[in-house]
Formats: sequence, C-alpha cells, structure tokens
Amino acid sequence: MSIKGKTLEPGGTIGVPSPAWSYGSRSEILRGVEWWETRGYKVKLADNVYTRRGYVAGSPEERARGIVEMFADPEVDVVQCADAGFGSAHTLPHIDFDVIAANPKAFMGYSDTTALHAAIYKETGLVTFYGPLLTSMNHPETKEFTEKSMLSALTSDAPLGEMPRDPENNYLHSFNSGKVSGEMVGGCLWLLTHLIGTPWQIDLRDKIFFFEDVSEPPWQIDTQLTQMAQAGMLDGIAGVVIGEMEACDWREWHDWPQVLSVEDIFELYIEPLGVPTIYGLPMGHGKQLLSTPLGVEVTLDADARTLTIDEAALNGR
Repeated sequence: MSIKGKTLEPGGTIGVPSPAWSYGSRSEILRGVEWWETRGYKVKLADNVYTRRGYVAGSPEERARGIVEMFADPEVDVVQCADAGFGSAHTLPHIDFDVIAANPKAFMGYSDTTALHAAIYKETGLVTFYGPLLTSMNHPETKEFTEKSMLSALTSDAPLGEMPRDPENNYLHSFNSGKVSGEMVGGCLWLLTHLIGTPWQIDLRDKIFFFEDVSEPPWQIDTQLTQMAQAGMLDGIAGVVIGEMEACDWREWHDWPQVLSVEDIFELYIEPLGVPTIYGLPMGHGKQLLSTPLGVEVTLDADARTLTIDEAALNGR
C-alpha cells in the first residue's frame, strides 16, 4: 500500500539533498534557490550540496545523510534533488528508509534519481515524482510548461487527470490496442537496468511500466530491454508508457541508417508483449518535462493515446 506526503502550501520549504553529481558552478544552485524564493517559498540545502568528491557531491554516506536529513527535518515540506547525472545508486545501502517512511514527503527528481525512486518505493511505498531538479529551475532551457507542471503536481491533493502532450509536438505513437488501469512505476531505462540483481530491482508484474532515456544509441536500448526480458522482468506487465527517447535514434549516431531505430526496437521487444503501449509523452530529457507521480493508479488507453492519473499523489494539509 502506498504512502503519500502532503501538498506544498504557500510559504513552504523545499529541502535539497545532493545525491549524485556535484555542482558545476554555484550559480546552478543559486538560480534554483532564487526561483523558489521569488515565489514565496523557502529553501534549505543539505550540508553536502557544495561538496565535491571528484564527479560526485561527497562520499556515499554524506550524500545518503543529506537525503535522510531532509525527510527528517520537520521544516521541510518537499524534497527536491539538486542534480542527477551519476551516483545516486551509491547512496542506497546507506539510507535509513525507516526515517523516510515515518516522514512521508513529496520527493522529486529525474534521470539518475531513478535509483532513489525505485528504492524508496520498494522500501517504503512512498509515492514520488519524476520531475525537475533544483538545477532545472531558472535554467535558460527550462520551459514554462515544465515549471507549471511541477507546481501543479506538488500543490494538488486531487488526481492530476489526463497528462498533456508536448505543446510543441502533439504526436503520440501507440503499440497494440486496449485500455488498462494499474499502478505506474519506472524511470530512466539505463538506471533501471543497473538495479537488476540488487535489493532494489524494480518489480513490474501487474504494473504499468514507464521508461525513458537520453543519448543511448539503439543498440544500447536493445541491450537494456534484452537484459530485462531475459531477467523475466517484462513477464506479466499490464501496460507500457514510453516517454521521450531524447537523442537515441540512429540519426544522432550515424550518417546512414545501418542500425535499427528506437521504434524498431520497441516493435521487437515491447509490441510482442501484447499490452497497451503509448510512446512520446513529454516525460524525460526533452524540452518539456511533465512532473509525473510514480506509485499511483493510472489508466493507459492505447487507442485514445492517453495516460490519465486516477489517484491523488499527495494528501491535503
């Protein structure tokens, strides 16, 4: 059974751990803090946010401590990861999941944060949000669509309803036919495959499987789905939601098509599953990013090419 945090109220506090990459420049953090503060919110940074240990923000223990402290802090209402990139999985053996379960809060991040989404859900049942990082906020490439989606997700105690299409690209593809409801879980495909064989391997049976990826050539997507299939992870899934596969097609990797396209890969591995599937919602590394709750009931309609969030992801105050 899932547990849920509370909605973000005006003047609330955003707690920011740094579980992965270290910052590139202080302005990347400061502009995110300013984005929240100019809207009347407060921001509390974990102790390791400005720490550098090579390419990550401190030791695994330091980074895990920052996550746990943000959940334990009674002043913090929402936990938003500072950045992603690489390293979140280092923290998993060092996280006190009992503290997270005892202090449920909205937790947000994407990409490398997938490792934390999967582990937190498996250990606690907490609904989390696949959405922007602190360093995404006030970024020159971040769209208003992304910011509005995030605020809507964090402040609503009602189901989010039908997830909108990319306002700059209305096309969605579908595989198979039908309509199915179930709990949606997932994240970045690359990270999900790296959890195989660990205590935090994602369980997809009877679930709607969401995945996306970035800058992975088609043969690498093939490899990842092959590994999942051979591990039995695709057996018994209810449906599939494929977000954006940003810079993953052959055109990004070759001058001529001597490799399969990503849609070819999906026809080989996803379509034969026989379950409703849609591809192309702005859930991933593209120009727009929907803040999407994981661990809630959704309805996937492959014929209408829609994904509808049926269950509230947060409780009211």
